[in-house]
Amino acid sequence: MNGLQWAVVAFFGMIWVALAIVLVAAPEIYSLTLGSVPPAAFFAAISLLIVACVIGTVRQWRWLFWLILVAFLSGASRVVASALELSGALPLNNPAWYIAFQGGIGLVQLAIGIAMLRTYRRAGIWGRASAR
Repeated sequence: MNGLQWAVVAFFGMIWVALAIVLVAAPEIYSLTLGSVPPAAFFAAISLLIVACVIGTVRQWRWLFWLILVAFLSGASRVVASALELSGALPLNNPAWYIAFQGGIGLVQLAIGIAMLRTYRRAGIWGRASAR
């Protein structure tokens, strides 16, 4: 694995840990957002998605590169939305600490997305010179 893959895998690991902490420390955030979906069921489903993304990143799945790239570059919208919510321009639907945390996640996503673009331009998909 190269540095880009490590960054993506580390991000997914960080997100999984953060979701687990929120599930234990503030499960009401899930309830506010998900409605009638049990928080544990959501956590299990998102855990499976994260595992699939980690496997695809390690195996350098081409289609997943593009999906993750688009998702990570859209982190910019998360940063803007968080800023608007914290400034009062949009209503707060969650605690302010959680909104700020979401904005921080968006910044990290955006940074990794930009790194993915730069790596793609320099060395191709997942930073390899020749595609599988």
